[in-house]
Amino acid sequence: MKVGNTISRETFYCNLLTAGHLFDGFLCLLCSLSVSHFQNTVKSTIHSSYADKHYDFCKFQPLSLKETREEHLLLKSIAWPETPPLPFPHYLSKTSDPSHSSFTILSGREDGEWHKDDNLEILIKMYDFQGLPKKFGGDVLLARLHNPTLGAGVVGQVVDHLNGSYSAVFYLPWEGNAEVEVTLVHPSEAITVLRSLTRKHPDRIYFKSLFRSGYINETTVCNVCLRPTQQPVCNYTDLSTGEPWFCYKPKNLSCDTRINHSKGKLKKNLVTTETLFQSDVNMKVSIPASGPSCVTVLPKTKGWSMVSRRTVKSRPSGYYFHGVWRALRGPRVPHFNTSSAITQCLKGKVVHIYGDSTVRQWFEYFNATLPDLKEFNLHSQKKIGPYMALDYVNNILVTYRCHGPPIRFSKVPISELRYIANELDSLTGGSDTVVVLGIWSHFSTFPIEVYIRRLQSIRRAVVRLLSRAPDTLVVIRTANPKNLTLYETITNSDWYSLQRDKVLRAMFKGLNVHLVDAWEMVVAHNLPHELHPQPPIIENMINVLLSYICPKKGG
Repeated sequence: MKVGNTISRETFYCNLLTAGHLFDGFLCLLCSLSVSHFQNTVKSTIHSSYADKHYDFCKFQPLSLKETREEHLLLKSIAWPETPPLPFPHYLSKTSDPSHSSFTILSGREDGEWHKDDNLEILIKMYDFQGLPKKFGGDVLLARLHNPTLGAGVVGQVVDHLNGSYSAVFYLPWEGNAEVEVTLVHPSEAITVLRSLTRKHPDRIYFKSLFRSGYINETTVCNVCLRPTQQPVCNYTDLSTGEPWFCYKPKNLSCDTRINHSKGKLKKNLVTTETLFQSDVNMKVSIPASGPSCVTVLPKTKGWSMVSRRTVKSRPSGYYFHGVWRALRGPRVPHFNTSSAITQCLKGKVVHIYGDSTVRQWFEYFNATLPDLKEFNLHSQKKIGPYMALDYVNNILVTYRCHGPPIRFSKVPISELRYIANELDSLTGGSDTVVVLGIWSHFSTFPIEVYIRRLQSIRRAVVRLLSRAPDTLVVIRTANPKNLTLYETITNSDWYSLQRDKVLRAMFKGLNVHLVDAWEMVVAHNLPHELHPQPPIIENMINVLLSYICPKKGG
């Protein structure tokens, strides 16, 4: 397709379908093209006025039958309990109130004791601001067990009974005191608002691109979901991955004069229910205990709490003890507490890191910690990249590149705006190659289908990489909760992150990839939740990564 060709949106998608009958066929057709074609994007102008009648605001190319079924199952697996419609005007009186709610520690063994490796179970009952019990579920709750003196912490598994009550089950991995903490992240009524917000305003965070030819500069709005207007649209759908991206066409310049991508602003006055998102009232607020909130864990003996065994599905991925993360699944996590130990582990390795700023922290950690790892000046903008650091003596190379749009970075040159799947396809791979992926935060404002399709594209590339180079190590960083304000909530709520975290885990289940469970590592720690976790948590994440690169013998 020629650059600057003017077609209707319907014709564009019809051509895709005709080329391969279904989206799989379209991908097969692309496979027959030369590699150089894969690095390009479709750049065509679409007159949205032509397709106004049939324009679906946020609909994309069809999936294969297999991927359609997978998408359906994923959506079903993360389905959140429906809550009653919100009355207008909105009052707090009948919404979940953490101060009226409470949790109760249930009895342990028959002798009322708890021992190491047992399970501890609590019952949480939610009440509204009138002190009346809630009759339905859907609240977002976090639970952890901790001991500040021991630097210990572990997450609890929360079960929604859909009647206003919840259970949380904790694995007891240490001896000594263990205090329960339950946090209301959002009342169920707030989830109704967040769901509606994404349905009505998937473009609430908008993006911009600068177009330039000679002395002429124009800036237009861009997005995955672009509202139809009379203004023509430039289509930058990626040929290789099928990932859609659109910009309104500048008035005086062609589509192929686009030079950069940047985050715009949040549209204003989107939420009229600010009362549901108050930091000290009903958002990230602790729920008190109705009795003791602490138990004493005795040394391990034979026997289990049968009540808890019926409720818990699986152990957590790990826990903190003396501030150090100890894995309960996967290899043992040694503490790489010196730069020489990290260097020895990475010796002869190439580490490619792709994703958002939360995984960029890992590059920054290596760059700051390893004295012989020197960053090469690529003249990249700060906090954007790409970055490259080299330890010539020990043959260590570490790189970072941000993922493709929607990326909320400022002024990313178009030449550096690349999709992870395409980057993976350019790798040779092998036993000396480590691939780190971290992609979740920038998809929070879009329908979950956008994220599902991106991960499907990345997974196909991971499968291709592991097929040609099975010894390649692929490590994926999961999502994590963060500090919440009203702005952060409507753009990046923990609920949005939790939904994407579930999809991420399901998408790569069964593949030869490894997870760094950022969600549990942040929730279990005593430090406040932040989008970019603080250094002690990052250090523990790096230890988990290194445990995959250099597994301890017998671990």
